[in-house]
Amino acid sequence: MKKVKHTLDTLPPLTKAQEDNLKRLAAMPDEEINYDDIPKLTEAQLSGMQRGAFYRPVKKQITARVDADVLAWLKSQGKGYQSRMNAILRDAMLNTK
Repeated sequence: MKKVKHTLDTLPPLTKAQEDNLKRLAAMPDEEINYDDIPKLTEAQLSGMQRGAFYRPVKKQITARVDADVLAWLKSQGKGYQSRMNAILRDAMLNTK
């Protein structure tokens, strides 16, 4: 059997039947959806979940000038100074009002 790989750019167009099925499903009210083949999650499972645990933001390479003492401090904390810098900036971004 030949393996076929698609990207968003190379996907074949939907057939009329597929389009009709998607429209039918989109119009279906939630209470009509059959969840019989999906096991219910327990409270223990739900309490251990984290939103976005597998989300990985897109990284963008930049050139930035940082004070030498700041860079030295970041590097003195051990391996991963760029990740630490990113975490500090993210914390500042999320906590700015």
